[in-house]
Amino acid sequence: MLEEMPPAALTIAGSDPSGGAGIQADLKTFHQFGVYGESAVTLVTVQNSVRLSRVEILSAGLVREQIAAVLEDIPPAAAKTGALGSAEVVEAVAEMASSFTFPLVVDPVMIGKHGSRLLSEDALRALRGRLIPRAAVVTPNFPEAEALTGIRVTAPYDVRRIAARLCEMGAAAAIVKGGHAEGEPVDVLFDGSAFHEFSSPRIETRHTHGSGCTHSAALTACLALGMPLVEAAARAKRFMYEAIRSNPELGAGCGPVNHHAQM
Repeated sequence: MLEEMPPAALTIAGSDPSGGAGIQADLKTFHQFGVYGESAVTLVTVQNSVRLSRVEILSAGLVREQIAAVLEDIPPAAAKTGALGSAEVVEAVAEMASSFTFPLVVDPVMIGKHGSRLLSEDALRALRGRLIPRAAVVTPNFPEAEALTGIRVTAPYDVRRIAARLCEMGAAAAIVKGGHAEGEPVDVLFDGSAFHEFSSPRIETRHTHGSGCTHSAALTACLALGMPLVEAAARAKRFMYEAIRSNPELGAGCGPVNHHAQM
């Protein structure tokens, strides 16, 4: 008797040659969850744990063709976006997402761990107006959430306001990640009707490169496996805690998390 084939998941994101973030982190995370990984590359970076020195954005047409090739032959059960770079790429992804029959996780990557911009200002406007409304769930950290909504995080209640605002902007659900907060990091999910919170102990480490990519990839993998959103969000949070806690301590700077973490 043949084994059941695993579901597929697609990442539409940039490349990190050091393997800690971007499509490399996404594909490793998909594999750890038992999901077949596919990718459409949006941009190529020159980076490692201590620097990001170059970003080359691919043409929107080439990104569109990559996605079309995947959909034609091995359609995914869920997809995610990461760094998209330009307004043209955002527009192309949003146009294709309008016909997706599977959930799309939008990780609004704007700035890399080294402080370099990975999304232009006009691309940010396109993200707000065109891609957020296509999202089954959007997963910003505090700086990304503030940039998307214009709401500053000055008190815990502001996080709920932001999550609700992202749904007003068209997302079906939003998870605002609490890693930038003081104390215990709490992720807040608004699913369009109710709020849910997921917390974990804070881990003091410099090795968090690619944590946002890895979290959204874990969430995407869980959705591809058919988990309900609240369960998927809880599972992704637990995985991220273990991935950071058991990081391999690689690199002289902000090193990667452990994409092979056990859950």
